[in-house]
Amino acid sequence: MKVLVTGFDPFGGESVNPAFEAVKLLPDEIAGAEVVKLEIPTAFSRSSLAVEEGIRKYGPDIVINVGQAGGRSCVTIEQVALNLAEACIPDNDGEQPSDMPLQENGEPAYYATIPVKAIVKNIRAHKIPCHISYTAGTYVCNSVMYQVLHMAATKYPRIRAGFIHVPFAAEQAVEKPNGTPFMSLGMIAECLEYAIEAAVKNGEDIVEVMGETH
Repeated sequence: MKVLVTGFDPFGGESVNPAFEAVKLLPDEIAGAEVVKLEIPTAFSRSSLAVEEGIRKYGPDIVINVGQAGGRSCVTIEQVALNLAEACIPDNDGEQPSDMPLQENGEPAYYATIPVKAIVKNIRAHKIPCHISYTAGTYVCNSVMYQVLHMAATKYPRIRAGFIHVPFAAEQAVEKPNGTPFMSLGMIAECLEYAIEAAVKNGEDIVEVMGETH
């Protein structure tokens, strides 16, 4: 089995992106699966093209895209991606779509096909906080999640795919206001490793209640 794990380059004025910095720390094999690491651009038009290039080159069974969600207190596993691009800031190419569909005739939304609940449970089993997220936002993270799931649904049916958001790394929080949530890159990488382990070992998700009240 082969897992393609991607992380974005820095954006929004940050000098680093904890997504790819943590991805780089992953071992080359997890739970018997080969792990391929790929940096992708924080750009609406180019990010999914970069992932598809990786799919064609490496032929993965699982694709996990990783992105930064500054302000979240822990790693969160995304459940759903929307067919919507709405950018509050320009991407790294200067593109700033507003109320635009990602696929003109695409599904309104796609659910992750990696085992979201099994991943959360495995990370928590290692005594690290982790939650399901029911919104991947409307920026490039949501875009690449939606586009990759669209690819899996229409062109690469054997691939399971999903998205993981990570908080600021500790070094990013140094110059931010007191109380800004962060995790160390080492702990973020641990979470990603446990996530990949669960995705490899669970072809189907577990049945467990993990929803939210609002």
